[in-house]
Parts: sequence; C-alpha cells; structure tokens
Amino acid sequence: MKIYVAIDDTDNINEGATGDSANQIIKLIEKNHWGSCQGLTRHQLLLHPDIPYTSHNSSMCFIADIEAGYLELLIEEASGFLERESAPGSDPGLCVAVEEQVKNLASLIHFGYETKNRVITKEEAYELAGKLGVHLSEHGGTGLGVIGALAGVGLRMTNNDGRFQGKLKLKMPGAIISVAEIISSSPTESVQSLTGHVLGENEEVRLGEKLKTVLLNGKRTFLVYRQEGRSEWETCTNAQLKDY
Repeated sequence: MKIYVAIDDTDNINEGATGDSANQIIKLIEKNHWGSCQGLTRHQLLLHPDIPYTSHNSSMCFIADIEAGYLELLIEEASGFLERESAPGSDPGLCVAVEEQVKNLASLIHFGYETKNRVITKEEAYELAGKLGVHLSEHGGTGLGVIGALAGVGLRMTNNDGRFQGKLKLKMPGAIISVAEIISSSPTESVQSLTGHVLGENEEVRLGEKLKTVLLNGKRTFLVYRQEGRSEWETCTNAQLKDY
C-alpha cells in the first residue's frame, strides 16, 4: 500500500533537525524490510508571529510503499522514535495517511494550502484528521507539530509543492552541463524554467552553488532561469528557491 508519512517540530534552536528525524524513520522502514521509501520533501508553511517555530516553519514528508500488515508497527515505532529522540522543548507531530483510504483528498490538500495562508489550530487539524481517517498524533511538548505534519501530507499529495532534501552532485559551480547529463547523472526527472518552459535534452545549463530539486507536476524538477539579456540557462539562487 502507498502511504504518506510526515513529521514536524522535532528540533529546537540548538539541536536536532526535522529532516534528519524523517531520514531516521526512512532508515527504520527500510532496515526492517517493511517497504521502500521515495524522496523526502520539505514544505514551507506560514511565517507569522502567532506561530511558534524554530527557524523556517516547514514540515517534512515522504512516500512509502509497504505491506499492509506493517502499518500499525510502523506508526508505533515512528511514534516511539519521536518521543525518544526529538529535541528538548520541541512539539513533535506525526501524520501517516494511506492514500487509498483517505476519505476526501481535496479537503486534505486544501488544509495543506491553508497552512500557508492563515494560522491553524491544533483542534482543526485533529478534527479534519478524524473525518478523513488519517493517523495524527503528538509526541511531546504542546504537540503543535501535528498541524505541520498533517499539512505536509496534504501538500505532498498536490504533486506541486515541496523541495527535495539534499543537493545534487553534478559538476563544479560555473560548469556548463546538458539537460541530458543532468537527468542521467541524478534523480532529476525534468529541467524547467521558472516560467514553465521544459528544457530539451540538448539544452545546456550553467551550474551555480546550490543544486536543489522541487516537486512539480509529480516530477522531481530542477529549476533554472535566464538573466535578462542573456541566452544561457542558469540554476536558481537561494532567494528564488525559498518559497519551495
């Protein structure tokens, strides 16, 4: 079965990282041979004075294909891991959703987008999770991480939100590389401009310092742009990627 697993708020200002915690859960699944996992994505939520967050208010989500009989064990083990390993003062939340069992995908996706635009309460998150048949649980502190965890699943389900964790390892900054080589040398599935142009395999890109991919149209996408007055494509800057 295909499931979505998301966590939020496992760190504090001095220690821990939610992405690292998510990777540990991925390792747990694969080490125990419960199933296989797909790319981990970071989802940006609303930055607002009324929302407590460590640095960027983002949640992490990944997809896993597992045997149905391992679902409850996975939830139990992931819950225990968050309770044991989350940083002091954090408010960790866990969401696990079986895609085919979610009662209203549109409502879950809408919730994800809402967390980018307004302050959401923990009660709202639990109420929706109950209606949808989605597992949602808190594992320390105030438990406010359940909001971001539920949102992370909803946003990943859009197939159009999130930045994949990790940087691509291609050539040195300044090198020029073809789209065909980018795709053959990395997990990238598509190279696309910020304005939506999908590059052909023979087009070339000048590499910058930060080589990141995002989830667009269901594909792991490498974003590029053209500076005004220039013909060559370049990889996006940190500022251009900050909303993904």
